[in-house]
Amino acid sequence: MRIGLVTGEYPPMQGGIGAHCHVLAQTLSDQGHDVYIFSDAQAIESDPRLHLTHTPARWRGATLRALNAWATEHRLDVVNLHYQTAAYQMSPWIHFITRYVKAAPVVTTFHDLRFPYLFPKAGPLRPWIVRRLARISAGVIATNHEDAARLTFHRHHALIPIGSSVRVDLPPDFDRLAWRARLGIPADAFLVAHFGFINHSKGVDTLIDALALLQRTPRPIHLLMIGGRTGSSDPTNAAYAQTIDARIASAGLTARVHWTGFVDDRAASGHFAASDVIALPFRDGASYRRSSLMAAIQHGCAIVTTRPAVDIPTFVSSQNLLLVAPGNTPALAAALQVSAKSPELIAALRDGAHALRQEFAWDHIARANVAFFEKVCHDRPTR
Repeated sequence: MRIGLVTGEYPPMQGGIGAHCHVLAQTLSDQGHDVYIFSDAQAIESDPRLHLTHTPARWRGATLRALNAWATEHRLDVVNLHYQTAAYQMSPWIHFITRYVKAAPVVTTFHDLRFPYLFPKAGPLRPWIVRRLARISAGVIATNHEDAARLTFHRHHALIPIGSSVRVDLPPDFDRLAWRARLGIPADAFLVAHFGFINHSKGVDTLIDALALLQRTPRPIHLLMIGGRTGSSDPTNAAYAQTIDARIASAGLTARVHWTGFVDDRAASGHFAASDVIALPFRDGASYRRSSLMAAIQHGCAIVTTRPAVDIPTFVSSQNLLLVAPGNTPALAAALQVSAKSPELIAALRDGAHALRQEFAWDHIARANVAFFEKVCHDRPTR
């Protein structure tokens, strides 16, 4: 197929949607498809197999007209819009893509269905504009169970999870103790890691408070914050990050919290392998839409996270994840303390994560996308 991916962020911009689209594009190309990407002016692509076009302006009407010309020029079979509220500079124009793009059917992948800020007192317009985008798309893909349940009204709907934005790429000479020593982690410490940008939905404040409760445990507990702090798309992340800094300082945890900054895949893999547990206390519960969770699963980590908001049969507490209630600081502290005392539990959680890996493998995800694109194109009315 000739597949066009539209995304508001793309590497080197920092963000989960851009990282997802980059790996998806590479995997689709590996499987023999021609892939074209339409993205922000900051985007860069060095893979000669992938064809990148930059938006000529901010995401507005002129951009959508350029999108149709792009789809026409490249004779695309399908245009796959990757939608997330903050990824298009908070512009409402992207919701009207099908009014402008007529050269190919538009399939929208909803990375979340949270409603965007439009303007003060927008009120009912906020949910309406997202639902409208879903209704007018030729097909809709949800990346998680929560959103999938809200898209079943569409004739063509599918649940296709995202994959890890970080390739497993452990350095060949990796030495766990030496790696931890370079990070300033004491040899006897229990190392908890968090991966991903800091924002309110990640529950980092709960994690800091749990760490504060565990300061006086016999085995010292340290926290490694892996990756960039705020990303490129959501301006609210910076303000939240400042509150986390203040919380760390007021709890007297500055010496126990270590920051890596934005790192490449090899360094991220090393940090995952050096950690004892990955803690991801999402406020809205563990979900397929969380790329940080997918990365931890692909690396076979022992994961402590929060109970999903909906039933997800693949997630089984104490078998492949250790689940606690969202926003419950004592419960999170207790789960971390139990993990620190039980090498057997850590080993079981790692084995369980390894068993989940195929569920979120990129080749499987890419094939599922193509199968859905083909179905939508086959069922599209002829003009």
